[in-house]
Amino acid sequence: MLALADRLEWEVGDSGLLVEALSHRSWCAENGGQASNERLEFLGDAILGWVVTDHLFRTYPHLPEGELAKVRAAVVNSAALAEVATDLSVGDAVLLGKGEDQSGGRLKPSILADAMEALLGAVYLDRGPAAAGELIMRLLGARIAEAAAGPGGQDHKTRLQELCARRYDQLPSYTLVERGPDHAKEFEAEVRVEGLVRGHGVGRSKKQAEQAAARQAWELLRIEDRPVGSSVDGAPPPDGPPGAPAAT
Repeated sequence: MLALADRLEWEVGDSGLLVEALSHRSWCAENGGQASNERLEFLGDAILGWVVTDHLFRTYPHLPEGELAKVRAAVVNSAALAEVATDLSVGDAVLLGKGEDQSGGRLKPSILADAMEALLGAVYLDRGPAAAGELIMRLLGARIAEAAAGPGGQDHKTRLQELCARRYDQLPSYTLVERGPDHAKEFEAEVRVEGLVRGHGVGRSKKQAEQAAARQAWELLRIEDRPVGSSVDGAPPPDGPPGAPAAT
């Protein structure tokens, strides 16, 4: 369990919260007296929705309410959470009853997603709102950026390359930094246009990190390219660089 906490970069203060977050009801049924992770799951679901909604509202001022809801739904769902949990090997740490364990419970998306939400609730209680928010953005930031690009618009590397081909003599260049153990790799990308850093991105894969960096650069250069006072798709210019983290 502590190995999982390390992967989450969670400095555990109350170890009981960690145990509870990983306690499936099937295990609790066989070990009387232990609370299941269902209450923490309820809390974590609410925190996840709040953090993602706040980030979307602040970071994408040009997106209307309907589009914001679609982006949130694309990342705040069981499938996305199960993928994150799989990347973190949460299944290895979940406490399951014998029958659930033998039937492959450690690989079930519903169990993994619920445990992931419970862990977010536990971090919130143990370390506070800021720590929970930072963890959520670290885990889901790249997915949010991809979803916000919209249908058919996820390939921001191509968009950025085409923009640079029209406006500059050089194409964008990327640098990557790889961190973490093999089972929990994280990549940070930086994209330069004419020697200047124009975007940063973080992801669980090189592609995710580069796409996130390209999206930030493409949005920034698109804003710089339009006349002062003009708008993008009828929306006022954003107050800060696209992709900037939400204020806490």
